Amino acid sequence: MKELPKMYHNEFNKEIANNEKVFSTMYDRKIDKKIKLPNNKNNYTIEQKIYNIFNSPNYIYKVDVTIVTDSGSSNKRIVGKTKTHLITMDNEYIPINTIRDIYLTR
Repeated sequence: MKELPKMYHNEFNKEIANNEKVFSTMYDRKIDKKIKLPNNKNNYTIEQKIYNIFNSPNYIYKVDVTIVTDSGSSNKRIVGKTKTHLITMDNEYIPINTIRDIYLTR
């Protein structure tokens, strides 16, 4: 690379203080605790699972799912969602707070 003439050189004599300093107690060497994660594969809440179903590329108008509730599991075809209920093809309203698990039927 070609050397620049001396008139284009800047002298840099000051300290830069624009770096962030971050402190974390997660990796403190004094405490030897390991973070334990649950062994559950699906760490999602029911709302997150429903959101993932409605935003998947498989969902256009309706999607077949298996819904597990307190009273048992059933296969339903979901077409919509309100704030508190899922709407099925048969115009059933299933309360979201009674759902224990929901997954796609293949």
